[in-house]
Amino acid sequence: MAEKITVLIPCKNERMNIRPCIEAARLVADEILVADSGSTDDTMDIVRDAGGCRLIEREFVNYADFKNWAIPQASHPWVFIVDADERVTPELAQEIRQLLEAPPENLQGYRVQFDGHFMGHRIRHGGWDTVDVLRLIRRDECRYRQGRVHEGFNVDPKRLGLLKNRLLHYTLWSYDQYFFKYVNYTRWGALDMWDKGKRSSTLGLLVRPFLRFFQLYILRGGFLDGRAGIQVCMLQAFFVTFVKQARLWEREHGLPQPNPEEAAEEQRRAA
Repeated sequence: MAEKITVLIPCKNERMNIRPCIEAARLVADEILVADSGSTDDTMDIVRDAGGCRLIEREFVNYADFKNWAIPQASHPWVFIVDADERVTPELAQEIRQLLEAPPENLQGYRVQFDGHFMGHRIRHGGWDTVDVLRLIRRDECRYRQGRVHEGFNVDPKRLGLLKNRLLHYTLWSYDQYFFKYVNYTRWGALDMWDKGKRSSTLGLLVRPFLRFFQLYILRGGFLDGRAGIQVCMLQAFFVTFVKQARLWEREHGLPQPNPEEAAEEQRRAA
């Protein structure tokens, strides 16, 4: 008898994504568990209107903490974690269903690759084509290690498989979305680097972004994606890589802005 699966959808303010994500998840899910972290738009109303979902809510601390809270609440022994801007394809759903007919007992989970889209354009190169992330997991065996961003699992890589079919990822639709998202990502990423003892350097600020762009755009074929590829590689190199290094410098060397009101208050007290 096939083992059952819960599709876990963590979300916050995803009114433009949540309905199609849910509809795609139905292709594979025995249960759809939507974990909301404080939506202030009508995301939760849409979830209720879509029907067939179980909705749980809790305050967001960080990605690892939030998902580790949600995973044990799944009703079934397998959990497939799908972000709201991702879509399960029929081919991927069929592969997972066939897998769960008789899953290998020695494996704790499966990694999946993405078909990434940037403002609606498919990105096939520049590193996006090779990214894979652990998403299909045994509920009782896998948990995220703590980190503010780019969270990963504490799992032996030898006990992981790789799904053949890809998950659609509609990463961004506008620069407003990009900057809103990556302002937080670069801050959290820099804090994680700081906690690991990493510090900024002239090499990191001046050279590393150019090397990253060369790697993504030339060595990994980002130029083959045309003008969309230029933007993706530039943003990764000069926004993400550079800004994280700059935030490290800010944390170590940045001086606080003087507060003129405190000085004025001191003068009033001295008068």
